Amino acid sequence: MRRSQVATPYLPERIDGLFEIATNLAWSWDREARALFRLLDRPLWHLTRHNPLAQLRTVDPGRLAACARDPKFLQLYDHVLANLRATGSNAFTWWARTQPGLDGRPIAYFCAEFGLHNSVPIYSGGLGVLAGDHCKACSDLGVPLVAVGLLYTQGYFDQRIRLDGWQEDTDERFDPVQAPLEPLLGSGGEPYLAVVRTAGRPIHIGVWRMRVGRVPIYLLDTNLEENDPADRALASRLYAGGPEMRLRQEWVLGVGGVRVLRAVKLDPGAWHANEGHASFMLVERVRELVAAGVPYDEACRRVRGTSLFTTHTPVPAGHDAFSLEQVEACTGPVWEEMGIDRAAFMRLGYIPTRDHGQFHMPALAMRLSGHANGVSKPHGAESRRIWRDLWPGRRTAEIPIGHVTNGVHLATWMSHRMMALLDNHLGADWGNLLEDPAAWAKVLTLDDEVLWFVHKELKAILIHFVREQARRRWADEWKEAAHVVGAGTLLDPDVLTIGFGRRFATYKRSTLIFRDLDRLRKLLVDPWRPVQIIFSGKAHPEDEPGKKMLQEVYQFSRDPQLEGRVAFLEDYELHLAHRMVQGVDLWLNLPRPPMEACGTSGMKAALNAVPQLSTLDGWWFEGYDGLNGWAIKAGTEGVDEDAWDAGELYRLLEDEVVPLFYERDAQGVPLGWVAKMKHALKSVGERFTAHRMIQEYVRGYYLPALRSEGAGDDPPTA
Repeated sequence: MRRSQVATPYLPERIDGLFEIATNLAWSWDREARALFRLLDRPLWHLTRHNPLAQLRTVDPGRLAACARDPKFLQLYDHVLANLRATGSNAFTWWARTQPGLDGRPIAYFCAEFGLHNSVPIYSGGLGVLAGDHCKACSDLGVPLVAVGLLYTQGYFDQRIRLDGWQEDTDERFDPVQAPLEPLLGSGGEPYLAVVRTAGRPIHIGVWRMRVGRVPIYLLDTNLEENDPADRALASRLYAGGPEMRLRQEWVLGVGGVRVLRAVKLDPGAWHANEGHASFMLVERVRELVAAGVPYDEACRRVRGTSLFTTHTPVPAGHDAFSLEQVEACTGPVWEEMGIDRAAFMRLGYIPTRDHGQFHMPALAMRLSGHANGVSKPHGAESRRIWRDLWPGRRTAEIPIGHVTNGVHLATWMSHRMMALLDNHLGADWGNLLEDPAAWAKVLTLDDEVLWFVHKELKAILIHFVREQARRRWADEWKEAAHVVGAGTLLDPDVLTIGFGRRFATYKRSTLIFRDLDRLRKLLVDPWRPVQIIFSGKAHPEDEPGKKMLQEVYQFSRDPQLEGRVAFLEDYELHLAHRMVQGVDLWLNLPRPPMEACGTSGMKAALNAVPQLSTLDGWWFEGYDGLNGWAIKAGTEGVDEDAWDAGELYRLLEDEVVPLFYERDAQGVPLGWVAKMKHALKSVGERFTAHRMIQEYVRGYYLPALRSEGAGDDPPTA
């Protein structure tokens, strides 16, 4: 990519600010901005999958000219543009009100992926979407965050399902021209801002800036002519290419990211490594200080005092570990610049009781961070158990790993129909009262019939979307009509619809509901009270067991005995995820405890008044209150866990969920179900938004770092 690829489309002078609006992702959660682009050309807005840059580059010039003369359009345009330009200041934000005098130094947030919008596919799943919500909430609250990631020019991967149900991984269709990316140049006009050495040669780092409201994200790119051909594709694919490539990507992210921030004259006062992929950021900062004359131990103390590490998974496969030989080949003798020997450097990634000869990225992060946290209360406890070997001699409960339960960005995940309903019920300013429990308590007084009508509208939108997706894929991609059977074309908008949208990993147990097929079939094809299930999700390209699970689910979607009541939707991504969490009746989550770190998809559904049925793991351990959904409680010790959970799942569906859904009043409203919907909305809005999450990070972690209040918790032994 070069600057010529991000040329401004022709726009009439009166509305040339549309490009400015389209190139800041704040539009993606601003209802009025989205209404503006719908007003510009509604069919094109939908055809471009809600991508204003793609819309502006293809809209009829005559339509643009007409809008430039339309008083209604111009009034909305002026208002949206003024609001966007107001984000250039942090004045009047939560941060400005609560933290006066702390505007000088930003917080640096490093993450391997960011899920912000489907037009920028540089994410694979929950970690990236959480990072995107983190940035959006910081923008809303005025928290001075700057983020650093990698620009994967080939994205993650597009999912294609063969007729036998096997997942095939194809290149992501990522057109950077349609993404809000701004190239940054060096002081001499060179197309790179930093250089790092890895594998014995220099790599020049190009940078693209993406604006997310008030938050800039700096995306690093190695696809430059200045680089060796073998290095140009280094950052092209997310989580691809084997351990050596992944290790080098993480070196570029951590070391290159720090150097890029220095190049753009940013001096963060706090540094947040979001997962172990970002751990080399800490190493580079120690190296900087030692190079400036600070003794190694003091350099480590200073870095620790300003650093936070967040771990996102208890699954061992999610913790990066590399051989010592791989690390040395990637980093070179970086320890010489840190004033230590090779053995001392390698001990930074050492875990005494496991995988000798391995360098563990989370261990490195915990040794060089003053604070560490999990992403839910049970995950914090599980993390203390997993990493207790780093603090030998301490009781598990005393291991210094805390927790901040994840939250989701309300304005991103709540449908505009649900927002309009709350406008009418709570007042137009309810969005400014997200931290007020009294405001959320009023949700329980929503009119039952009106809430049910809004939900039915959202469900109809989902069913229509599913059918249109199947129609397009049949016309453009599928060669056999058999694909259409399982793609949701037989879904009925009046039937209880369960949604399961997850990464296909074995611990998430997507196939658990099929354990007793006869019992499930009776539920699905009951002529009076039928049930249907929509599945969607990707398996990691290297996760063969996950792919086999996906294949099994897909084959059930084509089983004639289930009469089209099971659907599998290909290529799960943000656009589809929005439709699912907004339109299903019940969200299903079946992780094997304690393997779910948090699991935010159920929160997104609840923001649309969709209750959840889940095992008591992750956030549901904290969020379930008996009124907002259903919980599968643990069996007695020694029982077959999968058998118990499947049995409880069937029992809940048969005895509670299905009867409650189909019990209607004279107007056809399921009053008991609607009560569950209200409590789901209230509980998540009150306790599990990204705004609450960011405020906890600020108070518990960012402020101590910005105020230089010491080196944090006791470090692990080295």
